[in-house]
Amino acid sequence: QVQLAESGGGVVQAGGSLRLSCAASGRTFSNYGVGWFRQAPGKEREFVAAISWSGGSTWYADSVKGRFTISRDNAKNMVYLEMNSLKLEDTAVYFCAADRLFLTPSADHEYNYWGQGTQVTVSS
Repeated sequence: QVQLAESGGGVVQAGGSLRLSCAASGRTFSNYGVGWFRQAPGKEREFVAAISWSGGSTWYADSVKGRFTISRDNAKNMVYLEMNSLKLEDTAVYFCAADRLFLTPSADHEYNYWGQGTQVTVSS
């Protein structure tokens, strides 16, 4: 079992920045790939970014590419999502998820472990 807890959400003006954190506990976190997903009101959950076990490979949704950066610190059992140039449409609940097989990083149904989410609200 892996337990995940997100933090760092809040209210920020458009164009601003936030850094989300995902803290993991339980099994050896460095064996798990991690993804960030988000869900806006009335919309389906969507992929945001993912990072491989070692941090050597990353993936991004086109909508956030160039603005968001995913990173991890396995010594601290942490994964981060640095979000810059935030837009109104980035408003959502953000979730981190982990999976050991990590076959398709952008597929939410393949992740076995999920956090509770943290709200990000971008205001005009």
